[in-house]
Amino acid sequence: MIEVHGATVLLMWATGGLAFLWVTTRRREVGLGYGWTMRITWIVVAGLGVATGLASGPYWPREAAAIASIAAASAALASSIVRRRAGVTGQRRVIERRTERVAAMTGIDRDEQRFDADAAEFDPSLDLVAPLFGLIAIVAGAIHADGPAWLSVVRVIAGAAFLGAVSDAMLLGHWYLVQPGLARSPILELVRWTGATWLPHVVAFLLPTGVWSVLNGSIEDGYGGMLGWFWAASTVATIVLVGVTRAALKERQYAAVMAATGLLYLAILTAFGQDLVARILLDR
Repeated sequence: MIEVHGATVLLMWATGGLAFLWVTTRRREVGLGYGWTMRITWIVVAGLGVATGLASGPYWPREAAAIASIAAASAALASSIVRRRAGVTGQRRVIERRTERVAAMTGIDRDEQRFDADAAEFDPSLDLVAPLFGLIAIVAGAIHADGPAWLSVVRVIAGAAFLGAVSDAMLLGHWYLVQPGLARSPILELVRWTGATWLPHVVAFLLPTGVWSVLNGSIEDGYGGMLGWFWAASTVATIVLVGVTRAALKERQYAAVMAATGLLYLAILTAFGQDLVARILLDR
């Protein structure tokens, strides 16, 4: 069995979210405001992880690395704000094309949002530093937990990737309301990553001693096996929702993005059922 530490789970979630933020910002398509929102969100989640660790008895290798992750995310946030006049390359191009089309059709030069093309643009590689420190923190927390260290490390890394991808995909879906004209490729990439990280996550929790022991009755869940089957149902529902989301995004109507975002809301619920229920079942 592997003991569940709330601090490590929160830091795991924040680390995955910060890692997949870089997956999106490296494309230079999504506006800077998205990055600001995401960094603040994951800084808060990581801060809750540190607070939980300190309150329950600090394990300083984990807490120190987590604080470094928060500092790195804050530095990236500050750099992005300082360089906001440059915008991002992809967003500038979309606005320029839109302005040119309107001018060609109407003869009116619209007063669109302007960016300073000569200003230095935010460097997305800065978004890699925070998740690297976060990885150190969650690996330290996993090793510190009771149970086989290698299995604990595998599960915490798989959880970070899986929950980070699905969370960022859902949050990015909302940004399409803020940035009309944004291509679907950024959200499609995160949805694909969610599907790709689903199987390693399932395998990580089936490795012995894993959820399979609950399903076959070797481990009693206290509810006659119901929690084990709830995990199985959540696991199947998650990948089904990911598939339906990808199908929705193939539709040309703009409403398809909002439908996909709603489906991702459900996917987050089932994804957390897939991750947290397994951790609770195996912390016995």
